[in-house]
Amino acid sequence: MNFLIGAFKPACNISITFSDGKTRKQVPMKKENGQTVMVPLFQSQENIAGKISIEPFQGKKIEHNGVKVELLGQIEMFFDRGNFYDFTSLVRELDVPGEIYERKTYPFEFSTVEMPYESYNGVNVRLRYVLKVTISRNYGASIMEYQDFVVRNYSPPPSINNSIKMEVGIEDCLHIEFEYNKSKYHLKDVIIGKIYFLLVRIKIKNMDLEIRRRESTGSGANTHVETETLAKFELMDGAPVRGESIPIRLFLSPYELTPTHRNINNKFSVKYYLNLVLVDEEDRRYFKQQEITIYRLQES
Repeated sequence: MNFLIGAFKPACNISITFSDGKTRKQVPMKKENGQTVMVPLFQSQENIAGKISIEPFQGKKIEHNGVKVELLGQIEMFFDRGNFYDFTSLVRELDVPGEIYERKTYPFEFSTVEMPYESYNGVNVRLRYVLKVTISRNYGASIMEYQDFVVRNYSPPPSINNSIKMEVGIEDCLHIEFEYNKSKYHLKDVIIGKIYFLLVRIKIKNMDLEIRRRESTGSGANTHVETETLAKFELMDGAPVRGESIPIRLFLSPYELTPTHRNINNKFSVKYYLNLVLVDEEDRRYFKQQEITIYRLQES
């Protein structure tokens, strides 16, 4: 059975390099196995170009039915593992059927690529962009190689950014007003606001402000919702009195936030909430949740 040794080794080495790989910004990306790798960063409407090198092993030739490279934007639901939904699919044919005897290099370019959604790696869903090289063969499986890259899209400051003002309470027990300076925040922004106590007839022990991320995937009976508390900021320790005002100043930059994603390709949404939590001396919890929008500010 010695003739089987090495039968399943790959027939060649495929390398994918970007034209501006040495100067383009690299960002960390977590792979399925938990490892973190550095990959190039792009944004929508950029050119994606480079070279693909194919080198047969041990001087062997590769007979093939053609070589192509694809640029794919894909959404993968973790409850539907292995099935990708392509929302972007571009193809460049690199070679006609033939044989490769020695190292061969192919240039490729995808011009002003529309990449409408940001890369996202969540609890139940992943949105990724990848270059996929395929060497088609008559016998055996096709040879494939993948190169991930990350897409981030930027926004200018919103022209309208209203403050959030609300009154909440429990009849004859608690009445508070809270105010946040804006309803839309960029990833490095600061949440500024205040809590004002109009009526306090319960013994409050402490008050926290939380940032929560809610990821919704699927639809109908197959909807999956995951809520994570990303930040917990103590606003007050001890009982407030009527007329007291508590200031809020919460920096967003220390936390791993993403932009808000609304109904991405009818597959998933990611929303953010500010959750105000009051705990009384009997450990009863009172809370009020308010949705905010997170965006990635256009860099100058």
